[in-house]
Amino acid sequence: MSWTIRQGAKSSSPATPAAAAKIVGIGTGLRTKINASIGTSSDICDLGLEIEKARAAQEEGADTLMELSTAGNLDEIRRAILSCTDLPVGNVPLYQAFQETIRKYKNPAKLDPEYLFELIERQLEDGLSFMAIHCGINQYTIERLRKQGFRYGGLASKGGTYMVAWMDVNKRENPLYEQFDRVCGLMKKYDAVLSLGNGIRAGAIHDSHDRAQMAEMIINCELAETGRNLGCQTMVEGPGHVPLDEIEANILIEKRMSGKAPYYVLGPIPCDTGAGYDHITAAIGAANSARFGADLICYITPAEHLALPHVTDVREGVRATRLAARIGDIAKYPERRENEKQAALARRDMRWEDLEQFLLFPDLARNTRQERMPLRKETCTMCGDFCAMKKGMEIFETDITDKRASL
Repeated sequence: MSWTIRQGAKSSSPATPAAAAKIVGIGTGLRTKINASIGTSSDICDLGLEIEKARAAQEEGADTLMELSTAGNLDEIRRAILSCTDLPVGNVPLYQAFQETIRKYKNPAKLDPEYLFELIERQLEDGLSFMAIHCGINQYTIERLRKQGFRYGGLASKGGTYMVAWMDVNKRENPLYEQFDRVCGLMKKYDAVLSLGNGIRAGAIHDSHDRAQMAEMIINCELAETGRNLGCQTMVEGPGHVPLDEIEANILIEKRMSGKAPYYVLGPIPCDTGAGYDHITAAIGAANSARFGADLICYITPAEHLALPHVTDVREGVRATRLAARIGDIAKYPERRENEKQAALARRDMRWEDLEQFLLFPDLARNTRQERMPLRKETCTMCGDFCAMKKGMEIFETDITDKRASL
């Protein structure tokens, strides 16, 4: 099963007309796609920086973008990001809903459900292509958290945590769960994809697949099926911190319970001690996720768990996640390994310019080589005169020539 996310679909914004829509396919049989997330915080609120990050994500090859600002004029920021990128843009509407409620009432528990639905439509009218909406949190999910004695890693989702708090204070059910048909109606009206938010995702590997996470996952998978039946494109969002040996099972369960709905995963991060290099930690989890069937992967940057990402963090995060998705895809789809074979042959034959066309990051490879150019241009400075490739070609030159002649 697969869906299409259309940049600017049914937009009222002139910056993103439907006629210029970029379509990104996500789902079974397609290349694993990459999402990059940007956004302001109360400590760093710089629209110019966010625009620069959005453009950097697109330049580095992200397929989609999430605008996740929580500070500043959120309408202005969203519209500016939509205007500066060709990527399909998504968001989490609960962020603005709770932020504006806090500004008005100094109390997030005073969020009006009617205002929340009005806000979702206003954001969709601007041209958002998909939304992460936390429909799967309900009273049953919260009860699981209480009965298991909370968690080692606490709650990791901002939108999810504020919705849990709202439900706890008001002693009411989640309106996004109660009025799920209304959510689907809005998404269908604007031809946007509903990403069923993972508000109870694990923030530590010791919380992976606990009862609370599984309760939300079951509900989200049910809602994915319900949404499809209502004519709404739906994806399920997946876990945060998951040990490596549990990733395959997680994806198998999601696919089985949701009727193979596209799976959007954050990372996942398979250990809790990699801060500073969590783009690498997450790339390991992402490669395994892609291999076992994840369809869209949200990048992790080197700043994860430490700070708001800057432009260099965005670039590194996208690159690491693209590489992870490539690794997963060539395991998932063995028939797509021709590019890897051609890269290997060019490297073996020391055809450096030919090699670049097969690389994910040709500019980086070219610059690195030029900065350390060898005395003998057919080799590299790693081995110099002691080059294994050159010696091997000398030994098997006749065999290679004969094989080429027979092809």
